[in-house]
Amino acid sequence: MAKKRDRLKVIYDILSVVREHNNSIKPTPLLRYSNLSTQGFQEYVAELLDKGFLKEMPDKKGRKFFTLTDKGFKYLEKYSTITGFIEDFGL
Repeated sequence: MAKKRDRLKVIYDILSVVREHNNSIKPTPLLRYSNLSTQGFQEYVAELLDKGFLKEMPDKKGRKFFTLTDKGFKYLEKYSTITGFIEDFGL
């Protein structure tokens, strides 16, 4: 049986999807790529918006898109450093 993702990995996955889509993605595709329930997705996104990792940007037609903030990019960088460290030591 596959191991569940921990909270930090879910956050990393959400932020990575935004980055991989040229730092601009609509909520529905982000939900699909994040592989979370709608309720779980809404909770994570609300937290990421509240803590300044993501920001919501409307386009000219009023549709909303999510983009990463500097704090979001920094999280991705630090997470990669930490996981690399863990893998280096076989933990």
